[in-house]
Amino acid sequence: MRGDDFVDPVRSHHRSPDWAGVERVRLRYTVLRPFRERRPASFRRFDRGGVRALGEPEPVPTGRLLVVDLIGLFHPEVLAELDLRVWCELDPATAAERGMVRDHALGRDRDRLWREVWVPNVRDFAERFAPREAATHVVATG
Repeated sequence: MRGDDFVDPVRSHHRSPDWAGVERVRLRYTVLRPFRERRPASFRRFDRGGVRALGEPEPVPTGRLLVVDLIGLFHPEVLAELDLRVWCELDPATAAERGMVRDHALGRDRDRLWREVWVPNVRDFAERFAPREAATHVVATG
């Protein structure tokens, strides 16, 4: 599950001590909880095109394992729904540099957002919620 599908494309461009642009509650009740209970459900991903709104409903994947990659996921609003929490250890400067390189390759110049919004949001989130300590497994990715 692409966590970015639950990141509001407008609110995520603003400073926030808890990554308020991440719609964790919607993720919890439309994807995580139904998946955990093995019941059919649907979710709507953010359409990152011109409209920047929620897209059409899609079925929640089924199976025995669901992997969600999402910044700001290890938050009290969803921790109880996560059986396995993997923290990928990487210093924020390297993560930001990799993100900027990726964005440039896609023709996007979001360096200011990285420096002024996203890196500070990551720092604030880590200080407030200690996501590394909430992990059941830590993986070095440097």
